[in-house]
Amino acid sequence: MSKQKKRETVIVFDVNETLLDIETLNPFFEHTFGDAQVMRQWFAELVLYSQALTLSGSYRPFGQLAVAVLEMVARIKDVVLEDGHIDAFKDHMARLPAHQDVAPALDTLKNADFRLVTLTNSAAQASRAVLDKAGLAPYFEQQFSVDAVKRFKPAPETYRSVASTLAVDASRLRLVAAHAWDTLGAAAAGWKAALVTRPGNAALTVGGQPDIIESDLRAVAERIVASDA
Repeated sequence: MSKQKKRETVIVFDVNETLLDIETLNPFFEHTFGDAQVMRQWFAELVLYSQALTLSGSYRPFGQLAVAVLEMVARIKDVVLEDGHIDAFKDHMARLPAHQDVAPALDTLKNADFRLVTLTNSAAQASRAVLDKAGLAPYFEQQFSVDAVKRFKPAPETYRSVASTLAVDASRLRLVAAHAWDTLGAAAAGWKAALVTRPGNAALTVGGQPDIIESDLRAVAERIVASDA
């Protein structure tokens, strides 16, 4: 039997929180700040200031920004961070595990002959290392980083860069992400989008809407396969 031809749609996965479980940072924040929920404040501020840097025409690698925002939140909370805290934080960030639904979802899409790539705010080398440790790297033919254009998502240049490098029309790209701000950016760039509503995330009812919204990545994958039939 001849092998099925590759699908025309290329699936582009966000990495942090979409594939990798940032909730595993909670014990660090519980130990350091006395409140695991500070993790959500830190992550929201990290996204905010990544976008603020882009809008103001500046850029710093995501890992550097993550530490700077951690230090900012500590000052807000009147918490003194020592070198050991920063080292522990970096270690946790470097070995985030995959969500349990990720490998089955990627298997579904691979078996359906979709091309899979990633697009992350993280620096290229850091992203490759953490995906490798999580056992996900073999699923993806390419891993894209905003480092290439030094503009954090959802800046349109980041999405256009992926389309250009893959030499495919924007309409053939579909982003899968856990963040509505990311799916908004993809939709504005002419991509299709699917939203996985991880804990702490939900759909936004204004702007370009993803045509697939599910709370489990396996359900997202099944609907992508069905929609591309």
